[in-house]
Amino acid sequence: MSKKLTYSLALEELENIIQEIENENINIDDLSLKVKRAAFLLQFCKETLRSTEQDIQSILNEMESE
Repeated sequence: MSKKLTYSLALEELENIIQEIENENINIDDLSLKVKRAAFLLQFCKETLRSTEQDIQSILNEMESE
């Protein structure tokens, strides 16, 4: 069973990909796939952060209006 992607899991996977690339532990055949996956994970993290920021702002606005 695959885990649901969360911000924490995405960030952890991104850190692993970066480490593999920096340590040159990745072969050239996998590099393109890893870079594509990293781009996807970055986009996921950005969207998650934006959504969280909007949720928090909405809550703060509701609290101010009470």
